[in-house]
Amino acid sequence: MLQLLDFNENPNVGIYCRANDSVVFLQKSLPEKAKQLVADVLGVKVVELSIADSTIIGSLLTFNSHGAIVTAYASKETFKTIENQGLKVFPIKDVINAAGNDILANDHGALVHPDLQNASVKKIGDILGVSVQKGTIASFGTVGMAAVVTNKGCLCHPKVTDEEKQQLEKVFDVEVMIGTVNHGFPMIGSGLVANTKGAIIGKMTTGIEMGRIEEALGFLE
Repeated sequence: MLQLLDFNENPNVGIYCRANDSVVFLQKSLPEKAKQLVADVLGVKVVELSIADSTIIGSLLTFNSHGAIVTAYASKETFKTIENQGLKVFPIKDVINAAGNDILANDHGALVHPDLQNASVKKIGDILGVSVQKGTIASFGTVGMAAVVTNKGCLCHPKVTDEEKQQLEKVFDVEVMIGTVNHGFPMIGSGLVANTKGAIIGKMTTGIEMGRIEEALGFLE
């Protein structure tokens, strides 16, 4: 199920939200109607969250079915909220610590910013329970915003290179397609939140873009 939705009139929904197939972590300031719509579309329960007194959850947090990586600036209360959903949590203390921006993950693998320290990369793999590779998408190290991946598919920046695309397919074990969101914006992760059940998409996204999202993330079956 695909749904066009803005968060408080902002189409960059991926910056304020992060989901897997069991739970969606959502900023606290959304109306009840919007929260219920997100829950219904993604088929998961909603958990409201703030990270370091910020609403940009999608930029500061990434997770799969096994664990979560979050900026070390998050509070103990935030860690506890995430752990209460059955997830192991690693507070990343690297200079590069905006986990949602810099880490792309599903239950098969993870791709991370090439400048992350090797010790952090190892810990990320341990917590998420997957193999991890460093890489870029369209030469961007912010791989978590340059693409969206689920256990069924991946949609990424239209300027991804052939070598990068091959790496993505190997890491995540899914087919990779290119596209845009919000009327031509190439940083897919900023305007799209998805799991294997559905997707929330910024309202500026066109019908053609929605068709691409539907195909790439496996909703045509």
